[in-house]
Amino acid sequence: MGKWTRRALLSVGGVVGGGLVLGISEIAFAPNRLGILPPPSGDGAMLTVWLRITPEDAVTVLVPHCEMGQGVHTALAMMAAEELDAEWSQVHVQEAPAEPAFANAHVLRAFLPLEIPPLLGRGFDYATFKVAQWVGLQVTGGSSSVRGTGHHGMQVAGAAARAMLIQAAAVRWQVPAEQCIARRSRVLHEPSGHAASFGELADEASRLAPPVHPAFKSPSQYRIRGTSVQRVDIPAKVNGTARYGLDVVLPGMLYATVRAAPVFGGKLAAVETAAVEAMPGVKSVVKLEEAVAVVADGYWRALKASRALQPQFTDGGHGEVDSAAIFAAQAEALSGQSFGKAGKEGAGAASLEHAARQVEAEYRVPYLAHATMEPMNATAHIVDGRCEVWAGTQDPLSARKVAAKAAGIAPDKVTFHNQPLGGGFGRRLPGTFDYIEQAVKIAKAIAPTPVKLIWSREEDLQHDYYRAAFVARFQAGLDAEGRPQTWVSHFNGASEALAARPPYQFKDLELRTTDVHAHVREGSWRSVAFSQQGFFIESFMDELAHAAQQDPVGYRLAALGHAPRHRAVLEKAAQLAGWGTPLPAGQGRGVALVEAFGTIVAEVARVEITADRQIKVHQVTAVVDSGEVVNPDTAAAQIEGGIVFGLTAALYGQITIDKGRVQQSNFHDYPLLKLADSPRVTVEFIRSGAPLGGMGEPGVPPIAPAVANAIFAVTGRRLRELPLQANLLSGKS
Repeated sequence: MGKWTRRALLSVGGVVGGGLVLGISEIAFAPNRLGILPPPSGDGAMLTVWLRITPEDAVTVLVPHCEMGQGVHTALAMMAAEELDAEWSQVHVQEAPAEPAFANAHVLRAFLPLEIPPLLGRGFDYATFKVAQWVGLQVTGGSSSVRGTGHHGMQVAGAAARAMLIQAAAVRWQVPAEQCIARRSRVLHEPSGHAASFGELADEASRLAPPVHPAFKSPSQYRIRGTSVQRVDIPAKVNGTARYGLDVVLPGMLYATVRAAPVFGGKLAAVETAAVEAMPGVKSVVKLEEAVAVVADGYWRALKASRALQPQFTDGGHGEVDSAAIFAAQAEALSGQSFGKAGKEGAGAASLEHAARQVEAEYRVPYLAHATMEPMNATAHIVDGRCEVWAGTQDPLSARKVAAKAAGIAPDKVTFHNQPLGGGFGRRLPGTFDYIEQAVKIAKAIAPTPVKLIWSREEDLQHDYYRAAFVARFQAGLDAEGRPQTWVSHFNGASEALAARPPYQFKDLELRTTDVHAHVREGSWRSVAFSQQGFFIESFMDELAHAAQQDPVGYRLAALGHAPRHRAVLEKAAQLAGWGTPLPAGQGRGVALVEAFGTIVAEVARVEITADRQIKVHQVTAVVDSGEVVNPDTAAAQIEGGIVFGLTAALYGQITIDKGRVQQSNFHDYPLLKLADSPRVTVEFIRSGAPLGGMGEPGVPPIAPAVANAIFAVTGRRLRELPLQANLLSGKS
């Protein structure tokens, strides 16, 4: 696995050494459809999806997504290679550079509720591609890579290339194309015995027009998709050759670290630098609008010097804000009569007055940090009016624009080298590139010397873009038999609406929103709103089952009569987990079901409450319906990782505010789940044939409510606030 560099990009044309290049220069993909474009000047016309076949039979797949441990480079290459019918051992993967030609508008398709009609597809895809170029969209997030770029791009690329190679062979042998087949990087004409490798045919194929609607294989014909192919990024991570942002070293490079305003919205007011500038190894102190940076000949010297500084910052008027005040403001807003409606069915909240029984509950979740193992960092070099940046981001094209603005130059004067990410989870998405901006501004101040900016763990944890903290209130109306009839929820944040809709059937439903904004920076966090709403909805659904004196699984199944996929997932999870079978004293099971990013996940947690009131999660059983599974081993790893990530947050995670600033500073007060405390996880997939769903995020939302519901099964206490461990010990409900 490697990078497709800008130099390589500029050196290729429609034909490279007699090879076939799709998506480079004259042959272009207008993301979901193919077409011949005239060769333009400059970089050439390249539209989002690319395959290269050389005369030596090497197949290179260019992937316009970053690798942050999710295995997306492998999965997307598998989808292209499958349709191409390439021999997997001859397939190579490279990450596309941060160039506008490689904008990945395919991801937008993943979030559309309906399929675009074929007649409109080409125009739609071209328009969204131009928008993606304009805004600088080369994003990896939202569990959209496989279901977006893969489904609408990679398999199109592979199928088109296969059709062109077959047609080239048919012309060469003077036989009907319908009699030729592609198999393991060769084209065969079995009646005559003719055979040729892809490399032998690539030159002739490159002269053909790509098909507008290439035919896809049926799943029964798959050789690569659906198998557990070894990930292409693993060997370098095992042998240590993978180079993350923190590993970048340039000749003559200096190191920098920053101290930023501790209260969000604050500015640097004053700082005395003379004593620090005289410290060993210190080269410069750079004042920024919201921070002060120390540049030295080593990171430790820079960090030591920065800690010796005594900068004065303003607090932006937020110096008296604390977590209690934030929650109080949100709760007060929910008590008001002014709200927006994010959804309504039937009579909505008005039907509550006719219910045989009403159930009400209020839930709270705190701010959460991303806590990536690799703290924020970037290396920047400004010389001769150009800027180069090395960093790991979830959108290198957008990061390039941020770097250009910080340097005061045009984006085409910036070369951005995206590195593998040591964790992303939303922290390295557009809108969170403060570390890129800082690195470039520091590099500009000390140009032409390159500089690597590294945030300390404390800086990383206290200046994140946090998952939002908010309050949610629920009301439900039950009939005389305890069946759910009315569902009403009121929560902070209009953007939560999609995740706030329960999967269950209610005669009447109403979703209310009230926005309350605090000064704390907020951003996307793995599974975004589903992580909060999943906890709320599945905890409250458990409360309804208890109020009706019914089994939690059976109660849910009865409300899923309209949703056979959801029923199948829940039934399978309950069966695999041994739902209803006896457990040792002090243990209980909890269940949760969440659909997110087109994937349905049910999780059953087996939990013990120890003698010293500690929560021990012994087993998590997960059943997943994502329609199809491209790489089962990687998919299972994503669900397992999502469970561990979500369990850390459910048990321990909380960012608290005091005097306007974040109180937590490192892993001693923002703990992560340890290996010894990790549960045994079982993952099974249901291949329903439904449209492809995402995989990186859907494993997260069910785990918090599943554990909370298990705690209720053991203790009879309903924990309505996260984190669970702290609230169990405090006696809160």
